Amino acid sequence: MSIKDIKMSIKETLLESMVSHAKGEILKAKANVQVYLDNPAGIGEHPDVVAAIQSEIDKICANEERIDIINKHFKSDI
Repeated sequence: MSIKDIKMSIKETLLESMVSHAKGEILKAKANVQVYLDNPAGIGEHPDVVAAIQSEIDKICANEERIDIINKHFKSDI
């Protein structure tokens, strides 16, 4: 394996891990929103359910944007 191949492999691994991490964060945020929607009274530490849902939606937005940026600017490296 050449140095170029090793560098490409590291790039691919790093970019794929960032995308995978962002997808996991999206799934986690979606699960939290679903909990808030299904049982808003059961979330005692979040008296403002709307704000809590908005916070989770903001996490989804940030991670979707992260994936888009990686795909737009680094897709040729994956």
